[in-house]
Amino acid sequence: MSYIFLLILLLPVKIIRKLFRKKTGRNLVIQTAKIGDFINVTPLLAYLQKSDVLMSRSVSMLAQHDETIETAFFIEQRKRNLWQKLSFACHIMNRYDNVYLLQPNSANLFFAAVCNASNKQFLSTYARKWYHGVFYATADGIVDHGKKTLSVTNYLQLADRSLSWEMSPKHATKPLFRPAVYPEILDKPGVIRIGISISAGNKAKTVPPVIWKRIVDCLATLPCVFYVFGTPNEQSWMDDITAAYGNFPNFVNMIGKVSLEELPWAISKMDCYIASDSGNIYIADAVNVPVVMLFGPCCHYEQRPLGKTLLIGDDKNICSYVFETQYYFSQDREELFAVTDTSLDQIEQFIRELPKASALLNVSDAQGN
Repeated sequence: MSYIFLLILLLPVKIIRKLFRKKTGRNLVIQTAKIGDFINVTPLLAYLQKSDVLMSRSVSMLAQHDETIETAFFIEQRKRNLWQKLSFACHIMNRYDNVYLLQPNSANLFFAAVCNASNKQFLSTYARKWYHGVFYATADGIVDHGKKTLSVTNYLQLADRSLSWEMSPKHATKPLFRPAVYPEILDKPGVIRIGISISAGNKAKTVPPVIWKRIVDCLATLPCVFYVFGTPNEQSWMDDITAAYGNFPNFVNMIGKVSLEELPWAISKMDCYIASDSGNIYIADAVNVPVVMLFGPCCHYEQRPLGKTLLIGDDKNICSYVFETQYYFSQDREELFAVTDTSLDQIEQFIRELPKASALLNVSDAQGN
């Protein structure tokens, strides 16, 4: 509630400065979550063409290669202390004509509310607090978001209520950033290149070793190579797989070897991506790589890849949402991410139908193998 007092403190300044506000034509988009949520905001950024964005520093390497972003402000810096909060509030107060709030926590609501923009559109979610009504009173329009409404569509509807997810594609960087040098192993010929993420930043979204073993075994008859992507602190999860089952000969460990800046290009070299509800799976979706999402406890009705996608999991396990994330569960991870024999058959068929797989298998058949 401290942000309400800050808004009250700045109210006289806000009223006086509003008298001198001039049209600027500028947009401000406020979304301060991590990689996957940022990717799901890019359809709105593309639709708006040019915007300033208040975001998390964790996605700065993607933002610097995004032609739809003019200025990136990092929330970690702007709310560091009282002076930073007040200074930034005054900086943005008269700067924008349009403000789009996509992640309505207290800090972001305060920064959106303090703006004197002529058009302020706020997302309202199931996690809204009663005292947030003070901030929402400053909005010109509100889009209600539920647990089973698609987040990407609701984000777009902040700009135009007639829009839906099909009308504006995602991107990871725009245009796709191509590093001058990248690992040659990503171009390995004659194989089906499958990217995987073992973890997703928290233990709850980490697919356990036994599930990966079952998936690898079900694809054993196909010429698959699995590229394991992740940050250096995810190596321990890879070590768990090795400890349980030894080294898989068709695993290529890319953990810590590809920066976030280079990651969209690296993932674009894959023929398929398999992971839980993680940032990498949304990057894969954004670069048009088919994905298999092991959704576990995460609600795929609310947020999921929107390209060629196979969803694997049990709806009975859904209990974690975009704006109400769970980190602890009554079931163990083996149960949350369990794959049935039917699911394994679906995964194998999905991989077999990929263009690369079909081509390789046709060549193999022609050679009598």
